[in-house]
Formats: sequence, C-alpha cells, structure tokens
Amino acid sequence: VDAFQAWCGPCKPAVDLFQKIRNEVGRNLLHFAVAEVDSIDALEGYRGLCQPVFLFYTEGELVAVVRGLNAPLLRRTVLEQL
Repeated sequence: VDAFQAWCGPCKPAVDLFQKIRNEVGRNLLHFAVAEVDSIDALEGYRGLCQPVFLFYTEGELVAVVRGLNAPLLRRTVLEQL
C-alpha cells in the first residue's frame, strides 16, 4: 500500500516499479493499492511525513514498512515477502 497524503499524491515511479515486479512474479501473487492517510483513521500515524511510505501486508497483517522511494529496497522487500 502506498500510503500518501492528499497534498502530494501517490508515488508514480513506485506504481511503475510494482507493476514491473508483478509482471515478473505473476499477477496473482502481488497486489498494489494506494491509500490517502488523511482520510483513513487507521493510518493517521503516517500523516505529516514528507516521504512516501509503503506498507506491506500478508493475510491482513502488517509485515514490513519501507519509508522513501528506494527502488532496490522496495524490490527486495516485495520478493522477501512473497
């Protein structure tokens, strides 16, 4: 989940990265979503940040968090979680 604030919007380069990984590993294994933290109370802890935050969930449980757009770290985190 790309957790973003309304003033900055979702991270376009991250969407492209996740789509590329999804095509490599299989469409059924990886699902990507965006969430505006200003409108979701459960994500209020991520408000006020000046960098993208990516939340990784498995079976409804938060399993990893990556702060900032670090493509190699995001890729590694996705593959580790799969």
